[in-house]
Amino acid sequence: MTRIGINPARHKLSDYRPANVTVATLIHIPQMSGYFRHKLDVVRISLSSIMAHTTPDYDLLVFDNGSCAEVVDLLRSMHDSGTIRFLFLSSQNVGKIGALRMIFESAPGEYVAYSDEDILFYPGWLEAHLRIFQVFPKAGMVIGVPVRNASRYATQSLQRLMNEEIEDLTVRPERRIPDNWEEDWALSTGRDPQAHLRAMQDHAELVLCKGGVEAIGAANHFQFMAPRRVLLDALPKDWSGRMMGQMVELDEAVDAAGFLRLSTVDRYTRHIGNVASPALLEEIRELGLDASEVTSAPVSRRRRWLLRLPGMRRIFLALYDRMFNLLYDID
Repeated sequence: MTRIGINPARHKLSDYRPANVTVATLIHIPQMSGYFRHKLDVVRISLSSIMAHTTPDYDLLVFDNGSCAEVVDLLRSMHDSGTIRFLFLSSQNVGKIGALRMIFESAPGEYVAYSDEDILFYPGWLEAHLRIFQVFPKAGMVIGVPVRNASRYATQSLQRLMNEEIEDLTVRPERRIPDNWEEDWALSTGRDPQAHLRAMQDHAELVLCKGGVEAIGAANHFQFMAPRRVLLDALPKDWSGRMMGQMVELDEAVDAAGFLRLSTVDRYTRHIGNVASPALLEEIRELGLDASEVTSAPVSRRRRWLLRLPGMRRIFLALYDRMFNLLYDID
């Protein structure tokens, strides 16, 4: 006998219907030390901001890319409670692009709102993204905070748009992004804020306006929203195995396919980095998010003079890279 009884699910229907938007987060925290010491706190901030500040209907999908037990335990508990609808647990790091392909192929929504695990979401963020897609039909990638140097590449579609005569569309150069947003982004990505501002001091953004809705002609890839079909066509077809990288190539593929890369003009999302600064932690509390378990680590400037010596940053980065590869047995 090969069967006892009949599967009770036969002839039954699921009452689940996919939301139009899948909010997807990719997480990789292999251990709770070193670079990753405060990263679980950052994940808590990011996920709590999604839950608190996302009003339209959505499905939350989390892909864990080989994290340690503490992270997996948190995600399992959130999945068990129903907070996370879809939870993917990989036993090893399959690389960022590999994880993105698995996310985008599995996401049930027409749109995927993707983010790394270190993004803060402000109220109204999803509505602002959707508004740009509704007004700009050729939008292929939209992010919630403009970043100046994101407009230096993948601009073919934007240049073609500027040469077309489209009713009710204006495109004008304007220095629209506040310097303090750029300073925040520089700090969260390990850059020198003042050096970054000097490098961008002559830059002007391209501001698009159509139907009373404004957007900036640039997008980054730490957080973005896009039609699922656009992302699947833009992703590389071969499995590279690379842990990181290929994200600029993704931007360029979206652009080459004729789709615009745009940003909201207001700040609806924010890159945190691997630790919440004291100022950001205070802002998080003001937003009403639970920060009771979150610790902050102010950035020390005492040893910054070493990095100002010619060639020292390159030497330190090379040493760090070698040590990281040794610790994690990467060829």
